[in-house]
Amino acid sequence: MSIDREAVVGRHRVRHDRPDPLSPLSVGNGELCFTADITGLQTFPDLHDRTVARREGRSATPLGTMSQWGYHWAPNPEGWTLADTMETYQSPRGPVRYPSRYDYRKDKAASVGAEAPGYYFWTNPQRLHLVRVGLVLTTGPDGARAEPGDLGETEQELDLWTGVLRSSFRCAGSRVVVTTLVHPDRDVLAVRVESELLADGRARLELAFPHVHDTFEADADWERPDDHTTTLRAGGTGAVFERRLDDTRYVAVAGGTMPDRFAQTAPHTYQLGSGGTDVLELALELAPAADGRPLPSVAETERACREGWEAFWRSGAAVDLSGSTDPRAAELERRVVLSQYQTAISCAGSTPSQESGLVCNSWSGTFHLEMHWWHAAHFAAWGRPELLERSFDWYATVLDVARETARQQGFRGARWPKHVGPEGIEHPNRIGPLLVWQQPHPIHLAELLYHARGEDPAVLARHHEIVAETAEFIASFVLREDDGRYHLPPPLIPAQEVYGSEDSWDPLFETAYFRWALETAQRWRERQGRERRADWDEVAAGLALDVSPDGHYDAVQRPPRTEYTDHPSMLAALGVVPDTGLVDPRVMRATLDRVLQRWRWPSAWGWDFPVLAMCATRLGEPALALDLLLRPEAKNTYLANGHNFQVANRLPLYLPGNGGLLMAVALLAGGWVDAEGTRVRPATPEGWVLQAEGFPPRP
Repeated sequence: MSIDREAVVGRHRVRHDRPDPLSPLSVGNGELCFTADITGLQTFPDLHDRTVARREGRSATPLGTMSQWGYHWAPNPEGWTLADTMETYQSPRGPVRYPSRYDYRKDKAASVGAEAPGYYFWTNPQRLHLVRVGLVLTTGPDGARAEPGDLGETEQELDLWTGVLRSSFRCAGSRVVVTTLVHPDRDVLAVRVESELLADGRARLELAFPHVHDTFEADADWERPDDHTTTLRAGGTGAVFERRLDDTRYVAVAGGTMPDRFAQTAPHTYQLGSGGTDVLELALELAPAADGRPLPSVAETERACREGWEAFWRSGAAVDLSGSTDPRAAELERRVVLSQYQTAISCAGSTPSQESGLVCNSWSGTFHLEMHWWHAAHFAAWGRPELLERSFDWYATVLDVARETARQQGFRGARWPKHVGPEGIEHPNRIGPLLVWQQPHPIHLAELLYHARGEDPAVLARHHEIVAETAEFIASFVLREDDGRYHLPPPLIPAQEVYGSEDSWDPLFETAYFRWALETAQRWRERQGRERRADWDEVAAGLALDVSPDGHYDAVQRPPRTEYTDHPSMLAALGVVPDTGLVDPRVMRATLDRVLQRWRWPSAWGWDFPVLAMCATRLGEPALALDLLLRPEAKNTYLANGHNFQVANRLPLYLPGNGGLLMAVALLAGGWVDAEGTRVRPATPEGWVLQAEGFPPRP
């Protein structure tokens, strides 16, 4: 019996009946995302402002309008280059240089002298807040602006099946209804406002354009009006706002039912009335440059939105937990449905996602490639490979940059950066440039695409170079020692980022992952009729895992040690990494037991709980996997809007947790293909009815 997908999704439509500063609702298409307050627009930004929230002792999620393409580089009058951030490290092969001269905890004023170039490259580029679109609501005869407390009878609903956000409230005695959506194929925000307040001018739309702070959070900067320009000109049946921030250019093209013209009311701020009617519609396209195409109307955008989202939900895989008696089933199903929605609007774009997606900025709005697997691998695992391919194709655009990095460090192939913007320029840090666990990710993502595309040879041809260059780096990075084995040598930082870079050999997860990646790259060669690389086989066979004297795996194998804080990444060696025969299941089970007994859970992150669950699933314990996936910990909290909450204000949402959850559920529901080519499907635990369909094979 097929799953009633509309019923599953419909059970989890999101409703607010009051402002929720921490859990605002968003609409988007993977390239553009708009996050709204209780009015359906961005009318009360201070309620969601992180700085204001800190001052008032509460938490908030900012209201952003963000894209995959909208970035800003601050001026660089000193002419700094990444070479100015290099430091020399000793390795068994000799000295090697990494861009690590910068302590990110310093603020801009403190970053002087040798560390100033590091601060510059760590905070550049910044992802832009493109525009704030809100309502100006006036109350009383004095024309004062309404505050959140002036609203009554607030009702808001995000219909996940259609991607339409509807909000209604009463202000100054009148009902206001707002419809908000984003076109599935164009970066067009569409808004419809209905209220008698429009007719007499007590409700108007307002567009405001900010600058951006060059800080960790890179929030909108409203204090520098002279440092950017907004030029309004007529365009077709609407208006074009031309934006300039230093060398960055973009446009906001406005159309719709606009009998009035935009009136400038302050620097970079414009208001629009309805011309005496009680309906106002705005279609606003945001783009690097105007392309001259007619704007879709709000009605056309809504039709496209409904069709696009229904197609999304009917594609790929689905799960239905409604027959379960376990009281946690409804919550897990809610997390699954909302995680699909949130990753679709923030992680399905043309570049890898930042950890807070297109909702608000973290790490200046740039992305971390060790998190790309967590953000996007699930698209292929859930049978939607086209959504992963959008960002996976980005690797080809920075392949030459990755090759040059490897060459400068004395390696072959391509060394993928960790913390970057679209140009692929590594951000200086004492941790990021020395991480290596992102290196196998392109091979893993490509393998997932191959299976999700029905083992299509075209996938092999399209991505062969990325797989080959990645494997070539992995094979050249490891080092053969007198014991005849191959080792991952320092300097490196393991995924569990609590060990020194110059004395850490053979972190367990990375060792297993490197071996699996090399073996997979060899299978790619065989599928294309190429001979196996003898040197890759030698390296893979020479990578081994050590068992401690008391029968468990340590996080770092040389010298052997495990700190029970941060990420329990040793468990990812069987779970995230498919079974290669390298991991002893009994030893891994003992390692999992030790982690559960000793780990300091407040230090963990949102993706760690899916790591636990995937490890337990591969060990044949799906009941334990579900317990771990739903473990009641602060960083395993999922807000009303479906976001994995992480750190108040600094990181109020954390999409690697959402993507990891989907990968763990895909493993539980869809199983995997073992080394003999057999589809393994975990047993369904007592109290659970897990109806699943559409999951493609995966390793």
